[in-house]
Amino acid sequence: MAIPVFGLGTFRLKGPQAVAAVSTALKLGYRHIDTAQIYGNEADIGKAIQTSRIAREDLFVTTKVWPENFHGDDLITSLEESLEKLGLDNVDLALIHWPVPAQQAPLAEYVGALLEAREQCLTRYIGVSNFTIAHLEQAITAIGAENIATNQIEVHPFLQNRAVRDFAQRHDIHTTAYMPLAHGNVMQDATLQRIAGAHRVTPAQVALAWLMQQGVAVIPSSTRREHLAANLQAQKLTLSQQEMQDIAELERGERLVNPDFAPQWD
Repeated sequence: MAIPVFGLGTFRLKGPQAVAAVSTALKLGYRHIDTAQIYGNEADIGKAIQTSRIAREDLFVTTKVWPENFHGDDLITSLEESLEKLGLDNVDLALIHWPVPAQQAPLAEYVGALLEAREQCLTRYIGVSNFTIAHLEQAITAIGAENIATNQIEVHPFLQNRAVRDFAQRHDIHTTAYMPLAHGNVMQDATLQRIAGAHRVTPAQVALAWLMQQGVAVIPSSTRREHLAANLQAQKLTLSQQEMQDIAELERGERLVNPDFAPQWD
């Protein structure tokens, strides 16, 4: 898999808090850092990367292009600005952050511009985020499924997004899960607590392992060292087939990220 199965999400982290969280994560062994233009923390993350002195080839950095930069040459220009803030010659993965209505910007135009950014070596891989099946179909028609490294969407035990994930899998498009801990709600679930107790781990580790065991990459976010360290250890946990099924039955359509500009979800 081109995309590391485990990374650090940085949504809502800014300034010294972002620098500290990313620096701590890198010291603990994180090597995949996920950011976005709209987060306003690319420069903070760049500072943490620079001070870490970790070799560039050992890092995997993802950023996302915001819709206001979809027109004309704006996408490539904005990505160049992101690289300047990050202090990098290129990112490993650049994503379209949100799809927009066709009248605002044609999908083929902005995914095509992202492909051009890859051809200009501004990014190693390209992909999308928050794409529905219909959007994925359009993107596949425009640039080919082989050029879509991942679709980053909200996935956790209470919102499993199976239709979109199944469609993506049929087209060999990987899935990355944001909000994999459901804003911490996984900690209060009885099923996850029971499974965690059996393995002597935390419910958060169980939720993360459940996703990774399905081949889904996860990018949980935290500012606390103990949580960052514990989340990282989820990679060592293996769940039984019955435990995987028990968690699959927790689906309840609990979508946490649904801004007014979101698409019509599947």
